[in-house]
Amino acid sequence: MRATTLYAVIAAITFSATSSAPTPLYHLYQQSLHLSALAITLVFAAYAFAMLGALLTVAKLSDYVGRRPMILAALLLNALALVIFIVAGSAEILILARVVQGVATGIALATLGAAIVDTDPRNGAVYNSFTAFLGLTVGSLLAGALVSWAPLPTQLVYMVLLAVSLVEALVVFVMPETIDSKPGALRALLPNVAIPAKARPALIRLMPLNLAAWALGGFYLSLMPTLVAVATGSRTPFTGAAVVAALMLTGTLTVLWLRSSRPERLVRTGGVWLGLGIALTLVAIQQQSAAGMLAATVVAGVGFGATYSGNLRTLLPLAGEHERAGLLAAYFVESYLFFAIPAIGAGILAPVFGLVPTAFLYGGVLIALSMLSLLAGRVSPSASPLGVR
Repeated sequence: MRATTLYAVIAAITFSATSSAPTPLYHLYQQSLHLSALAITLVFAAYAFAMLGALLTVAKLSDYVGRRPMILAALLLNALALVIFIVAGSAEILILARVVQGVATGIALATLGAAIVDTDPRNGAVYNSFTAFLGLTVGSLLAGALVSWAPLPTQLVYMVLLAVSLVEALVVFVMPETIDSKPGALRALLPNVAIPAKARPALIRLMPLNLAAWALGGFYLSLMPTLVAVATGSRTPFTGAAVVAALMLTGTLTVLWLRSSRPERLVRTGGVWLGLGIALTLVAIQQQSAAGMLAATVVAGVGFGATYSGNLRTLLPLAGEHERAGLLAAYFVESYLFFAIPAIGAGILAPVFGLVPTAFLYGGVLIALSMLSLLAGRVSPSASPLGVR
C-alpha cells in the first residue's frame, strides 16, 4: 500500500471514529445534563442531516480544487467540532458540535474515498467498503473504554481524537496532490440528485430493507447505549459501546467476507440475518442479558453489512457513468433520512411509553420491513436486477 493511500485510509477511519465517539457518552449526557431521549436523538440526527447536506454540496469540491485543500478543511472543521464537544454543557452546544462534525465528515469521506481510489485504483473500492464501519467500531470502543475507566469522561476521548486530527492536518502539507484542479467549482455546489429510469424499480424494491438497515444503525448509534443500561442494569458505558461496536465490526467483516458474492445473494442474506438478529436482540432485552444483546447484534451485523453491500452492488450497475453520481446522491439522501428520522421517532415515543417498550415496537417494525423485502424480491419479475428467488 502506498504511503498516500495508507494516510487516506487512516484519516477516513479517524473521521468515522470521531463520529461515533459521542455514542457511549449519550447516557452520561442524559444523566449529567438532564436530557430526554428526544434530545439525544436530535443531537444524533443533527450529525446525519449536516453530513447529508455536505455530501450533496461541498463534498464534490475536491474534484475541482484538489484533494489536499478539502482534506485539510475537513480536518480543521473536525478539530473545531472536537473543541466544541470538550466545552459542551448543554444540548444546544452538543447539537452545534454535531453539525460541524457532520459537515467535516461529509467532506472528508467523499474526498478521502476519492483519494484512495486515485492512489490505488485496483483495491480502492475494497478499502472504501470497510473504512467507515471500522472507524465506527474503533470510535465506539475507544470512547467506551475511556468513559468507563479513565478520567475526564466527557472530555478525554475528544482530546485524544483532537490530537490525532491535528497530526493528520500537519501531514497534509507534505502529502502529494492526487488530482489536477479544474474550473467549475461553483457549479459543483449544486446538488445533483437523479434516479435513472432503469434503476427506479430496484431502488423502490430495495427500500424496505434499506430502511430497516439504516434505521437499525440510527437506533444503535443514538439510543442503544442507554437501552443496554436500562434493560440490563449495566453501569459500565463500555458494555453499551461494545454492543454498538459489534454491529459495525460485524458489518465490516461481512462486507469483506461476501465481497465476491452476487448482489442478489447479498440482499437475500441481508433480509434474513437482519430480521433474525433484531428478533434475537429483543429476546435478549426481555431476558435482561447484555451478553445476549451482544451475540444477537453480531447476527444483525451480518445482515447490516450484507444489506449495505448488496444494495450498492445492485444499484450502481444500473446507472451509466454520467448517471452514477446522481443515483448515489439519491441513495444516500434516502439512506440518511432513514438513518435519522426513525431514531427521532423513537426519541419521541420513549418518554411516553418507556425505552424498552419503544425498542420492541421499533424492532417489530424493522423485522416486518426485513420480511417484506424478502417477499418483494420473491415476487419480482425474472428480469429483476435482484434476481431473488
